[in-house]
Amino acid sequence: MQTAIPCVIMRGGTSRGPYFRLSDLPEDRETLTRVLLAVMGSPHERQVDGIGGAQWLTSKVAMIGPSARDDADVDYLFGQVLVDRDFVDYAPNCGNMTSGVGPFAIEAGMVAASDPETQVRIHNVNTGAIIDATVQTPGGGVIYDGDTAIDGAPGTAAPVMLYFSRMVGSITDKLLPTGQSVDVIDGTEVSCVDVAVPMIIARAADMGKTGYESKPELDADRDFLERLEAIRIEASHLMGMGDPAGRVVPKFCIISEARSGGNINARYFVPQECHATFPLVGGMCLAAASVISGTVAQGIGRAEDAPGQSIVIEHPAGRLETVIECDGIGAAPEIKRVGFVRTARRIMQGEVLIPKSVWDGR
Repeated sequence: MQTAIPCVIMRGGTSRGPYFRLSDLPEDRETLTRVLLAVMGSPHERQVDGIGGAQWLTSKVAMIGPSARDDADVDYLFGQVLVDRDFVDYAPNCGNMTSGVGPFAIEAGMVAASDPETQVRIHNVNTGAIIDATVQTPGGGVIYDGDTAIDGAPGTAAPVMLYFSRMVGSITDKLLPTGQSVDVIDGTEVSCVDVAVPMIIARAADMGKTGYESKPELDADRDFLERLEAIRIEASHLMGMGDPAGRVVPKFCIISEARSGGNINARYFVPQECHATFPLVGGMCLAAASVISGTVAQGIGRAEDAPGQSIVIEHPAGRLETVIECDGIGAAPEIKRVGFVRTARRIMQGEVLIPKSVWDGR
């Protein structure tokens, strides 16, 4: 016997995964974790017994329901399902998967569509952030076809505009979790910043890299990854987050000068593997670090002392453009919100089946 759970598979930005109604899933977090592992087929390197894509970007789950908050239309819980371990991380958000939340909520009847666009206010349960999404709904229906292209996803689609706010101190409750703009760990200068996700930022050159290496090159350098993890562990303790073993936060990022007209070049780690592109949550954190005086990113990112500006991040698959609104460069700038243009596509709808022994559906 198996349990059938309604779901929709969507591409959100440069990620992909199942989208569920929260009401179709167990409320108990331990049971929910068992369900998501069974849905995706983890732990297994190919996720052959589930619908996971056997890599970081395609082993993600979005869960959405109506919100009781005055400032949000829907609540959105994100789960990063590890491929090779029986663990689901609910600590971070995924900005790319957020791209599909608005369209999903409208088509699920949680938000009434208007013409030609619909505003969806999203409360991210993981981090407490509020995201304002603008979805294209000409004639009162979601469209996915359009002319907007984003690096890391093929073709073009209708744009989804996302503005994230209330994301400072997402886990540590502090903009600078260590209290300093720069710390020295293992002889390396790093900046620890928490905006949308807690992240450790180091100059690529200080880590023995150019910063322009490909993902396969970085993933193959075990000595480099071991050094990165040693710094991540010590930084996690300094940030008040304890031992990060088995967890995907804090993240790690190495940076260098941009080569193709952007503000900064970067490689993002998740945590023992280089990200194929650059995630939105990492983009928010790096953009914020670029306007904080004294950080290693501010020294490279060439941010302007202006209330609103674009910071373009170059990454392995192209560029990620962020629009950051703040009170200018300073020791503790007020980060008001960060925006991105993304795309999404509804790929499949139906039911996913899991063993009844995992959850009987009640």
